[in-house]
Amino acid sequence: MQINKSNAVNTIAKKPSYFTRLKKDYKQNKYLYFMLIPVVAYFLIFYYQPMYGVQIAFKNYSFKYGIWGSPWVGLKHFKGFFDSYYFFRLLRNTLTLSLNDLVWGFPAPILLALLINEIRNNSFKRIVQSVTYLPHFISLIVVCGMLKDFFSLNGLVNNIIQQFGGEPIQFFIKADMFMPIYVGSNVWQQLGWGTIIYLSALTGIDPELYEAARMDGANKFRQIINITLPGIMSTIIILFILRTGKILTVGSEKVLLLYNPTIYEKADVISTFVYRKGLEESNYSYAATVGLFNSVINFILLIAVNNLSKKYTENSLW
Repeated sequence: MQINKSNAVNTIAKKPSYFTRLKKDYKQNKYLYFMLIPVVAYFLIFYYQPMYGVQIAFKNYSFKYGIWGSPWVGLKHFKGFFDSYYFFRLLRNTLTLSLNDLVWGFPAPILLALLINEIRNNSFKRIVQSVTYLPHFISLIVVCGMLKDFFSLNGLVNNIIQQFGGEPIQFFIKADMFMPIYVGSNVWQQLGWGTIIYLSALTGIDPELYEAARMDGANKFRQIINITLPGIMSTIIILFILRTGKILTVGSEKVLLLYNPTIYEKADVISTFVYRKGLEESNYSYAATVGLFNSVINFILLIAVNNLSKKYTENSLW
């Protein structure tokens, strides 16, 4: 017993330090470290360095005095935002758009990947993949222009409605129509692109599992339920965690291109409010306050969902 303890102590004592191991790893993979430099520089410059300006959320920022010289006001802007009429409207609209986008947009690429995976004709499979990928590469401005043309009074959608005896609908002045148009176009544009990572994960499943399942009499549906989905479940969970971390991040660009003051009640979200307050009204401190609130909530959700996933599924980001 004493010999074992002595050996254990010697093993621990001889374990190289972190910097020794890092130096050894650098010598073995120095070119990989050089390739990592631009990535690290990108995040430092464009993600971490701007965090220096977050302090204006606690100040009355003025160009005259700069970030350091502007007077501190503490939580004044946060209190003003939480007490304002816009707070619950913005939170409701952002959550409505984001959650609907998650409910409809997250499972759609998984289903498409499963369907493409079952196609045995390689030529047809490539055609389907190409057709579904293409919308992702269309400019957002072009997509919004297409939507406005299709859903205008004289557009394709209203022409179809009139062909069936219905009355034309003014989609872009009806607040309740904004969410289906926004979410539906998002799903259409990102559907094919989202399948890439799932198709990659599907290639890692051992084909012998399917052979064994067929020998046991399992049909295609049972094979998908018992082999395919469990085989890519870790990928699904990781992507779901990442998606949840952006639950309050509804991009302002598309909303700005599609909405108008008549539908602010249902279409105005946190990012568009920040845009109007910060750039149109030059209220930079208030805009920074709203943006900081948005980021903090997203961070909390990411941590919470990651911990829940780690606890119940043993899959997590860290």
